[in-house]
Amino acid sequence: MSSVFPRLLLATALALAAGGAGARELRVCADPNNLPFSNDKGEGFENRIAALVAQDLGATVTTTWWAQRRGFIRNTLKAGLCDLVPGTMAGLEMLRSTRPYYRSGYVFVSRADGPQIRSFDDPALRSLRIGVPLVGDDGVNPPPAEALARRGLADHVVGYTLYGDYAQPNPAGRIVAAVAKGEIDVAVVWGPFAGYFAPRQPVALTVTPVQPQTEGPMPMVFDIAMGVRRDDKELADAVNAALGRHRGEIDAILAEYGVPRLDRSEHAGP
Repeated sequence: MSSVFPRLLLATALALAAGGAGARELRVCADPNNLPFSNDKGEGFENRIAALVAQDLGATVTTTWWAQRRGFIRNTLKAGLCDLVPGTMAGLEMLRSTRPYYRSGYVFVSRADGPQIRSFDDPALRSLRIGVPLVGDDGVNPPPAEALARRGLADHVVGYTLYGDYAQPNPAGRIVAAVAKGEIDVAVVWGPFAGYFAPRQPVALTVTPVQPQTEGPMPMVFDIAMGVRRDDKELADAVNAALGRHRGEIDAILAEYGVPRLDRSEHAGP
């Protein structure tokens, strides 16, 4: 979930840059090694949804590849290299959000033959090794890490960086693989990571939404949208229309990648 407030250099009519000979481009910012969301082979669900939007708008996708870590938006959207960021948290102040196209949350991942955890308040956690994702070295912890710390469980936490060894494929999948290997007993992972990587392990894993879904001011559940520059209303409106027209196809793509959904009856509009 990236964030930043960029200034529009020269917005095009639909924020689709004219490519020459009447061709139009939908310029997308994406990570080249971040399955299940995106990679430079176009294998992620965000790759496919962006292509669906571009087709609806009569455009072709051109992608600025950049590792989705600190500075991602500053170096891509803000720098004027691209115009659309899929997979952002809806309502970020620094971006103009499209309508959400799915809602998901953090989940517990455990071996099917191991302890089944459903709540941060489960007393069993006090005897387990708990994997949590780490965002970076800037002191920002994800909500599950904060929830565990509040309960005095910091000594049970094993951190796994979301970035890992970026020379290796799928660095974010390492925490799920660690559960399968028995390196940790349970992991608390962003839902789409778990839904994609858990079925690909050599042993059966279970994926269970965390409870509670809020921890004080911190939510564990988020609406996910696409982001554009704050003053780029035309592109946001065009993408919103495309997302609405292809709701069924987008749902099918998300289901194919195993994304845990918490919005089946909601489908919120902009």
